[in-house]
Amino acid sequence: MSRSASSEQYELVPYRGKLAIAIGRGASRRRISTGTNDPGLAKAIAEQIWQKQHAPASERVEDLWKLYLADRRKDGRDTARQGNAWKHLGPAFGHRLGNDITKDDCRDYARMRRRQGASDGTIRTELIFLRACLNLRYGRGNNHVWMPPAGAPRDRYLTREEVDRLLERVSTPHVRLFIILAITTGARMNAILELRWNQVDFKHRTINFNQAGREQTNKRRPEVPLNSRALAALEESARGALTDFVIEWDGQAVKSIKKAIRMAAQRSGVPCSPHVFRHTAGVWMAQADVPMQKISQFLGHTSTKVTERTYARYSPSFMKDAAAALEF
Repeated sequence: MSRSASSEQYELVPYRGKLAIAIGRGASRRRISTGTNDPGLAKAIAEQIWQKQHAPASERVEDLWKLYLADRRKDGRDTARQGNAWKHLGPAFGHRLGNDITKDDCRDYARMRRRQGASDGTIRTELIFLRACLNLRYGRGNNHVWMPPAGAPRDRYLTREEVDRLLERVSTPHVRLFIILAITTGARMNAILELRWNQVDFKHRTINFNQAGREQTNKRRPEVPLNSRALAALEESARGALTDFVIEWDGQAVKSIKKAIRMAAQRSGVPCSPHVFRHTAGVWMAQADVPMQKISQFLGHTSTKVTERTYARYSPSFMKDAAAALEF
């Protein structure tokens, strides 16, 4: 049996007539006896040893947060947003015990953040991260994190004329490619920025946004077909690629593209953002009467309920048959 965590790993090995947990490699390798040579019992004891070895320094949120970030990194997941959230969560909750956080504490935090100018959407995201941190330590449902209700779905989307006008004012190749992929695939910003060429199948005209080894999360990364516009843009970019990343600049992967999109929006007079591109993709599919189930799969939604709540109102035929059944 073996298990990995962070840069360390362990396995069960024979040691002085018993089974022991062996941690690390090379000169740093160490053994801790389980006290038994029964494989089943040794496995259970090994797990207890491992958990004790990697327990938080304390039950304070600041120590639980470190484990939360480390757990995300094990799955190859980005922690930049959590890092930004901690700038506000840390001073408010870092010194508190994780199992002592109450709903009123979260309501007080929300009031404080509103006074600082944060939107309810931002506050909700920060508290979602806090809840995920406590869930990891105590299990789902074993905390009392409160958060503001989700806001109404965003309405801003681009017309085809606006997209053309925007692209006319974008000359930087990687920004232009990002916009085209964002609209033609509906993928989230991070999924596109982390996209590598080995995830693009030119032969079958598909992109698998969930790279090998990455665990699927609630923000699912689907495999989607490429239309002609996306395929042509990718083929042109691939001929001059300098890195493994599809979106690259100056021989390096691009970490953030929000500023470049904001500047393009100002030059063209087309208000937009990476999320607006994704929303535009959903609206265009709904306007073309693509079934909600297909839109849901294309965008990587966890359920069609999310899709219907956001995009059904844009579909010309959605529920018209239900209304027709009520004619008299």
